[in-house]
Amino acid sequence: MLFLLLKLPLQQYLIYCRHCHVADASPSLCNDDNGGNKLSIVEAAISAAKTAQASWQLLTAYQRYDLMMAWHDLIMSNKQDLALLMTLEQGKPLAESMGEIAYGASYIKWFAEEAKRIYGDTIPSLNANQSIKVIKQPVGVVAAITPWNFPNAMLARKIAPTIAAGNTIVAKPSEDTPLSALALGELAKRAGIPAGVINIIVGTDSKSIGELFSRHKDINKLTFTGSTRVGKLLMEQSASTLKRLSMELGGNAPFIVFEDADIAAAVDGAIQAKFRNSGQTCVCANRFLIHDSIYDSFVSRFVEKVKQLKVGNGLEEGVHLGPLIHPQAKTKVLELVTKSIKQGAKVLYDGHSSKHHTILHPIVLTDVTNDMDIAQLEIFGPVAAIQKFETEQQAIALANDTQYGLAAYFYSQNLSRVERVSTSLAFGMVGINEGIISNAAAPFGGIKESGFGREGSYLGLDDYLNIKYLCTRF
Repeated sequence: MLFLLLKLPLQQYLIYCRHCHVADASPSLCNDDNGGNKLSIVEAAISAAKTAQASWQLLTAYQRYDLMMAWHDLIMSNKQDLALLMTLEQGKPLAESMGEIAYGASYIKWFAEEAKRIYGDTIPSLNANQSIKVIKQPVGVVAAITPWNFPNAMLARKIAPTIAAGNTIVAKPSEDTPLSALALGELAKRAGIPAGVINIIVGTDSKSIGELFSRHKDINKLTFTGSTRVGKLLMEQSASTLKRLSMELGGNAPFIVFEDADIAAAVDGAIQAKFRNSGQTCVCANRFLIHDSIYDSFVSRFVEKVKQLKVGNGLEEGVHLGPLIHPQAKTKVLELVTKSIKQGAKVLYDGHSSKHHTILHPIVLTDVTNDMDIAQLEIFGPVAAIQKFETEQQAIALANDTQYGLAAYFYSQNLSRVERVSTSLAFGMVGINEGIISNAAAPFGGIKESGFGREGSYLGLDDYLNIKYLCTRF
């Protein structure tokens, strides 16, 4: 059914190998159960990428631009089918899926343009008989591991800078959402991007594939989006080859509302920042810090907005929150809520319970403190945990009291406060009077245990390029 909806012959790319647990068009590459290498298909993909990279990097930036824009245009012309596929396999409302397809495509367009602006430098020399030049070159073969929560956009924003810079890529999407990735690969092929430049493998043995990526001598860079725990493991495994790394890891975003904020705007921003994708985003508002003088007003307005959110099948019209990714996700969120209640939190609002194993209605908790697990761990679900503060300094201290440093949000109409708070928050991204901050022109990434490296903006190519210094005597 999915293949008919997409009008894409994905079945020829999704031949499941029972030995390797990866998708490939030639399962004969895999050895049998008698002790052979179960990752031979991944090895083949890496070899294909290495072979293709030699010719791909020789194309001009304008040639790569043309191919990437053809890919972008195919994605946009198939936007409805791609969005439908995403909703069916991931669960988010169809309107959100449509938005994600356009968002992912925007990275392809952005980096297609940026490929034409990979500039070097000429540096004045201390020696009259020397010239100093700096050029930028592709890092080589890139491995990418992407999550299920944004199965199109997370992959697009890794592939786009990779190939724009002249590299090739072997990408492993989440086993929970492989079809969106395979559809992108098919459209890249139709756009004329040569074989071996983009290689997508799918499989359930994520641990083994990740370790192979980390340790493989022909993988020059690894880019990963996922949990801090797995990111640390991949870093340890990559030490043996000293490969380039980009890590976009966990988050614990504070959402601060000061007493001088536009409360109506803050409530709207809070709804967006908390409940997009049913709260399953790394930049999702995790902790709401509200000044005590406006606390009651904000909370009452916020709860009224929450009550208006429709939860259900993402294909139904008017649905704002779809199901969580799997039953274990719902169980984990509810266990976190139960523990917070035992620690002293109060349930202010709990949407009517659903017996469906993945549907979770919004929950609003008050009397939360920063030492509770729900304030220190990613919730990754539609639960708003609210606490009070009294002073600006206290709000900043509470916000920064976390091992993570991905995104933060605050609302204030005081320009002096905006300057003070934005520079004091220890996060890689800060939304000021804004609940949705990500776009292709901006550098996406964090600090502390939220990782390093940036995706998007003109800075996003740097992680995929080597700097070479040329000293010439004449």
